[in-house]
Amino acid sequence: MSLTDTPSAERVHIGFFGMRNAGKSSLVNRITGQEMSVVSDVKGTTTDPVRKTMELLPIGPVVIIDTPGFDDVGELGQKRVQKTVEILGLTDIAILVTDASREMTSEEKELIDIFKTKNTPYLVVYNKSDLLDGTVEAAEGSIYVSSKTGENIYELKEKIGRVVSEAKTTKYLVSDLLSPGDFTILVVPIDESAPKGRLILPQQLVIRDLLDHGFAFACCRPSELAEVLSSLKEKPALVITDSQAFSEVAKIVPEDVDLTSFSILMARYKGELLRLSEGVGKLGTLKDNARVLISEGCTHHRQCNDIGTVKIPKLLRKYTGKDINPEFTSGRDFPLDLKGYDLIIHCGACMLNDKEMQRRVELASSFGVPIVNYGIAIAAMNGIFDRSLKPINERLARDSQ
Repeated sequence: MSLTDTPSAERVHIGFFGMRNAGKSSLVNRITGQEMSVVSDVKGTTTDPVRKTMELLPIGPVVIIDTPGFDDVGELGQKRVQKTVEILGLTDIAILVTDASREMTSEEKELIDIFKTKNTPYLVVYNKSDLLDGTVEAAEGSIYVSSKTGENIYELKEKIGRVVSEAKTTKYLVSDLLSPGDFTILVVPIDESAPKGRLILPQQLVIRDLLDHGFAFACCRPSELAEVLSSLKEKPALVITDSQAFSEVAKIVPEDVDLTSFSILMARYKGELLRLSEGVGKLGTLKDNARVLISEGCTHHRQCNDIGTVKIPKLLRKYTGKDINPEFTSGRDFPLDLKGYDLIIHCGACMLNDKEMQRRVELASSFGVPIVNYGIAIAAMNGIFDRSLKPINERLARDSQ
């Protein structure tokens, strides 16, 4: 992926929900201008969520998700309904598509209640307006359209764009931690687990944030860090390292230079740094045979010295002195039932959007299972937890003054 691409996690996720045969797929096809979903008069044609990344004006880069009917029947149908509920966990904007020629069903009203419970902005779209006699005035937060004739499709996209604008907040990875003229060093290990010919997404995002806000920086490997530091006329304001090099880098960087990691910056960027930090206390209390879930949001090919499946379990056993039982998940495969786990260690979630990461943290909280991320856990096990959060805590202190 290049620096000009917008990753899925950084795109607005727009989910289309409703009953079977309400015209969700037809509407999605009309909005996107593509045959994204299979359409027929047979109920339940959409059997699994269909995703499409694209540019949708006037919004910009988005992920469109077409979901199965919420009134699907039978055992398989219930699994599809459950999948629809899971999709809500990563939806930034929900679109409820209902048939304008009939009354709203109890299931549709249930969906609206779920949107409200999850604090998900939503619009009610009355489809098939071509079947109505005359013009009907839409209430606030709703619109009448026809996926068949194209009526009000442009207005619907404009309406979605306004909801996105109202819900969007300005986020920074690192630039707001710096002052004008500050210089940063990025420490990027290049080993067998590094992707060939490119940087991993958190590194790309940090670089882009620094460039966008006019900050100079240098990149190096851990083995070159000491030389780079000695070559500078002035000390850098901040050193950002890959978490797996925390121990090595912390020994090189002077104590009066701020130090953190890409993973910790991602936890803050996703809005979950506080709750992920609260799980640190559990690390030192794990007992023999503790069940630790190590979860990653992507599905990359595992290397022989993989950070999630090899390095973190090894560090955890060394730190606790206990025989830990790690379990692993990746991609969208995150358990709904977390009962029995003693701790969850999650990756930086660069491939998950904010809503999905928040859903996972909230799910862990509902089961009373502490959760930390890679950077936080590694910093704590290397005795530099407070130091790694210092740049962020200093920013919070400035904001509170």
